[in-house]
Amino acid sequence: MNLILMGLPGAGKGTQADKINSKYNIPHISTGDMFRLAIKEGTELGKKAKEYMDQGELVPDEVTIGIVKERLSKDDCNNGFLLDGFPRTIAQAEALQELLSELGQSIDHVIHVDVPEEKLVERLTGRRICPTCGSAYHVIFNPPKEVGVCDKDGAQLIQRDDDKAETVKTRLSVNVEQTQPLLDFYDAKGYLVKVNGDQEIDEVFQDIQGFLDK
Repeated sequence: MNLILMGLPGAGKGTQADKINSKYNIPHISTGDMFRLAIKEGTELGKKAKEYMDQGELVPDEVTIGIVKERLSKDDCNNGFLLDGFPRTIAQAEALQELLSELGQSIDHVIHVDVPEEKLVERLTGRRICPTCGSAYHVIFNPPKEVGVCDKDGAQLIQRDDDKAETVKTRLSVNVEQTQPLLDFYDAKGYLVKVNGDQEIDEVFQDIQGFLDK
C-alpha cells in the first residue's frame, strides 16, 4: 500500500502517520528523514543535498527525487510506504509518478487530514513551552496543573513567536496556497481521500482505517 499523507500544520498528520505505520507496517517517510539518511549513508545525492543545505539553499528537485528513489528502493518499502512532506509541488508529484512507474508501482491513496483553518489557529496558538526543560503544553488540549506554570519545574510558560496568531495565520495561508494545487492534482486522478481531522485522534484514525481496509 503506497500512501501520501497531506494536511496543514496542526492537522495532526504526524500522529496519524505513526498510527498508520504501526497498524499496516509500512515505513513513515518524511522529507527530513530521507535527507538525514542519505547524508548519514554518504551517498552521492546525500553529499549534494548537504552542500545545498549547508549554504541555506533549497535542495533542487532532481536531487530530492533521486533521494526519494533511493529511499523507496530499500527493502522496508517492499510492502508499501507512507510519504509525508513530499511531494510539495506539481512538478514533484509528476516526477514521483514517473519514478514509481520505473519501479513498477503507483500511488494507491492520498489521505488529506482536513481541519478548518479556524480550528488550526486555535490548536497552534494554544501551544505553550517551558523555557527551561522544554516541556510542551496546550491551553485547551493539554493544560498545565497551574495556569501558565510548568508542572515539572515551576517555570513560567512562554508562547513562541511562531505560535502567535498573526504568524500562524500567515503560515496557514502560505500552506493553503502551496497545497491546494496538489490536492486538485490528486483529486483529478482519483487518488484523494478527505478525512475529517476535526475529531478525537482515535476517531480520525478509525476513519482512515475504515477507508484503507475497504
